[in-house]
This record gives sequence, structure tokens and C-alpha cells, in this order.
Amino acid sequence: MTVSQIPEAVRRPRPAIGGGAVRSGDLPRTSMTARRHRAFYLFTSPWIVGFLLLTVGPMAYALWLSFTTFDGISPHWSYVGFDNYRELLSDPVTWDSLSRAGVFALTSVPLSIVAGLGLAVLVNRPIRARGLWRTLLYLPAVVPPVGAGLVFKTLFNRDSGAANGVLNLFGIDAVAWLDDPYARYVILMAVLWGAGNVMIISLAGLQDVPRELHEAARIDGASAWRTFRSITVPLLSPVLLFQAVTGMIASVQTIMPLLIAPNPTPAGVTAIPQTNYMYMMHVFAEYFALGRYGYASALLWVLFVLILIATGLIFRLTSGVVFYNVDPEAKK
Repeated sequence: MTVSQIPEAVRRPRPAIGGGAVRSGDLPRTSMTARRHRAFYLFTSPWIVGFLLLTVGPMAYALWLSFTTFDGISPHWSYVGFDNYRELLSDPVTWDSLSRAGVFALTSVPLSIVAGLGLAVLVNRPIRARGLWRTLLYLPAVVPPVGAGLVFKTLFNRDSGAANGVLNLFGIDAVAWLDDPYARYVILMAVLWGAGNVMIISLAGLQDVPRELHEAARIDGASAWRTFRSITVPLLSPVLLFQAVTGMIASVQTIMPLLIAPNPTPAGVTAIPQTNYMYMMHVFAEYFALGRYGYASALLWVLFVLILIATGLIFRLTSGVVFYNVDPEAKK
């Protein structure tokens, strides 16, 4: 048998023992690309499945409900088109609750950002037991909202609360903290109590600021406040923008007014103090107290669209004052 008569598969040299593994560079480019794509979808599939089932699915179902009169129980419901949306646009309770939520967001978000940034500056200094202070200041942020609501409901109780106990020591009469007009201040104090979450994010941003810039400013004779205003804050602007957007989204969806209400049940949601009757309280009342699932779903979708618009406005208005170390729109 001649060499030409030997099959090509037999004549092809085999890899040596110990180095026989095929290297990735020996594979065709299309095969490597397909393998990377399969690996990507394999590792992200749990999130993709959860996102489709737990986010996209419920949102689509709520969108469908917003065009019906479904009450959550009765099988007798009808398709009403845009009637729910026309009703909410002419409902004064909807607009009043939305305006209160907007005022609360405009008040609570700046306060929480300033408080969190101030705490971050303090615990970023070389002080004794710095790790302990960071932990203690962050602990309130990990308390569940229900627990935080019970804590503030107990502290500001008119008859047995610690807040009125302190006032009694100075001869001041007890205050009905959980009623109008003081109920709004209790909610703001609850937001500031959980400022440790903002503190941690701001602290991470502070530690990313180059020390060389602070040293150069100190050599040039800049004061601590000028250095903070001209160097630290501009470099923290992406972090502050993130906190403003996420804080706005969280504040308009807060359920804290319900948690500190005297009767936090579906039947008692309508007894919430007027100053705390915000948009999500109106949604909760329509869903669980009145059983108007279709109308409440329309309220939620309107809120979703308004949040998208507000987020876009925030990005548009801050486009000239937010400093990025790397251009976010640069092509890779």
C-alpha cells in the first residue's frame, strides 16, 4: 500500500500525549462566537426567566386589567377600553394624591442625599472605631419597611410614645404626631432614619476620588469647603445622579404612610391623615379597599409613565453638570 492510498484521517498527525487539548485559538471564529453566545445565555437565563415571569408578565397582566372592570373576585367583568384612564384624569383625588407624592419626593430626596453625603464625609475621615460607626449608621437601612413603620408608630404614639415622653419632661403637652398636620414630618424622619443606604453609596464614591487632586488643591491654598465644592462634588456627580433617580422612584412609591397609620388595613386606608394620603395610598385603596382592580391598574400604569418622564427630565437637566471619568456614550 502506497502513502497516497492511506486515508487522510489516518495520515493526519495526532496531537502529542499531554498536549492533546485543542486550544481555543485552533477553533473556527464562528464556533467560538457561538460558544460565547451559548455561555452568555446560559448564565443569564435565571435572570431572564425571572424578569419575564415576575416583571414583564405581571406588567402585561396589569395593562390588560386596566382596560376592564375586573374586581379580583367576580367572574362578571367587561372590557371598557380607556374609560378607566378617562376617569382618573378627571378624578380630583388622583391629582391631589399625586401632587402630595411629588412634594414628598422633592422634599425627601434632597434631604436624604444631603444627610447621606454628610454622614459619608464624616465616616470617611480617619477617626477611631470608624468601621463600628459605619456599621451603626448603616443598620437602620437594613430594617424591613414593616419593622421601621412599627418602630416609628410606637415612638410617636400620642399616649405612650417616647417622643411625647421627652416633651413632657419640658412641660410641653402631648402632640398627635400621627395625625394632621404632623404626620408628614414623621414620614420625613423615617426617610432620614434610613439614610445609611445613601451613606454607603456616597462613601464608595468618596473613596474613588483621587487623593492627588485634594493634595494639589491643598498645596494651592484651597480651603476644605472649596475643595469639597470644586473637586469632590463634581467627581461625585454620577453617584448623586444615581441617588436622585432611585430616590425619586422610591419616594413616589412609598408605603410608609400606611405602615404608621392607626389602622393599617384595607378598610382603614381611607382613614390615613390627609397629608399622608399619597398616590400609592390611593392605589392601595382602589385595589384592596374598593376592589377596583381595573382602575387601580390604570393608576399604576400612569405612575409608570410619569416615572419614565421624570427620569428622562432628570437626565436631560443634569446632562451638563454630571462629570464622568469615562464618556458613557463613547464607542468601545
